Amino acid sequence: MNVHVNALIDAHLPDAKTSAFAQDAVAGLTQQPKQLSPKYFYDAAGSDLFEQITRLPEYYPTRTELGILRDRGADIAAIIPDNAALIEFGAGATTKVRLLLESCRFAAYVPVDISGDFLTGQAETLRRDFPDLAVHPVIADFTTAFKLPAAIEGKPKVGFFPGSTIGNFEPHEACRFLRSAREILGAGALMIVGVDLEKDERVLHAAYNDAAGVTARFNLNLLLRINRELGGNFDLSAFVHRAIYNREQHRIEMHLVARKPQTVRLLGTTITFRAGESIHTENSYKYSIDRFGALARGSGWKVRTVWTDSEKMFSVQALVAEEA
Repeated sequence: MNVHVNALIDAHLPDAKTSAFAQDAVAGLTQQPKQLSPKYFYDAAGSDLFEQITRLPEYYPTRTELGILRDRGADIAAIIPDNAALIEFGAGATTKVRLLLESCRFAAYVPVDISGDFLTGQAETLRRDFPDLAVHPVIADFTTAFKLPAAIEGKPKVGFFPGSTIGNFEPHEACRFLRSAREILGAGALMIVGVDLEKDERVLHAAYNDAAGVTARFNLNLLLRINRELGGNFDLSAFVHRAIYNREQHRIEMHLVARKPQTVRLLGTTITFRAGESIHTENSYKYSIDRFGALARGSGWKVRTVWTDSEKMFSVQALVAEEA
């Protein structure tokens, strides 16, 4: 990004988090092909829309993963060490972690997320509902190195990364995240991770192109957020949501496609679009059990157990951190 754009950002957007959003948005929209990071989906409106998505009839991942965690709770509990601390990477809604906390006897819970206010509120609720559980929230970007609380030093560590979020990473990014998690948790630690599986493309298409249009609103909300927070002038009616399955890459791709030629202004930068040009906003990789096992092994983990639903739509996998 050029010095002029940086100066505009620094002059008008002093908040550090907003400035990071601004820099990423300008950089992503001025490269070819254009892209925006999916981590910016989740402002208040985006988070609410995603919760609506999880309840849609077409969207199988959330209810399927919840079913596995519920049905296999006793099996998961059987491999959890005594007096263990549960560390959740990217703690969100507590629905899934509550199933683990109810079925397994954890001594401590460490939710990790960059949103401090959200994290504090969730921690207070969990302390009330699980009075024997020590809750130690950590405000950090879970994709980078962070320090665990001193209070859990010496306890066995169990990581938790549900929701098929691992599929939103490029494979090399997923490896980097798993290596980082292994360094944080230590050799011998467990990791419980949700992994979406390959399946009929028609099921995938329906899940990301729901009939009610909620996923489309979720995707378009990213442009609305740029307008509101960064002073952009995107015309949302000039873009359409498109989700396609890339068979060669084993991934769903989400795009915002320009309906017509247009020009957008953002922080002193002019961004032009051709008709049909897209902004690539998210990937969601789908794995076979063998391919994810190979990725885990290449990242310092060994697959211990795989639990799936009866139709093998989704998996919850228990990994063990190997010695360096």
